Amino acid sequence: MWCVKLSDSQRDALRALVVDEEERGPALAAALEALELARWDDLPEATLPWERVAELAETQGIGEADVVWDLTGRALAEPARKRVVRKAPRAKRARPKAA
Repeated sequence: MWCVKLSDSQRDALRALVVDEEERGPALAAALEALELARWDDLPEATLPWERVAELAETQGIGEADVVWDLTGRALAEPARKRVVRKAPRAKRARPKAA
């Protein structure tokens, strides 16, 4: 996989090249779709509430990276839950035989 950052004019030129291809297979069709979606200036800057992340990490006794990982799966307003380690159930003991 390739990742490049293009200016608007570069993106438009590359898109024109792909559109001009007579036979477009699945790879070129996917590339054209990616070029249509690639608008770097339309994306907002990503921000995280680092004070909240640090607070959650300290409260849960885990690293900030783990908190960020947890937060990516749900809304930021919902606090990350502490992981619970469950022990395996005990093996049942045989009852003594009645004599």
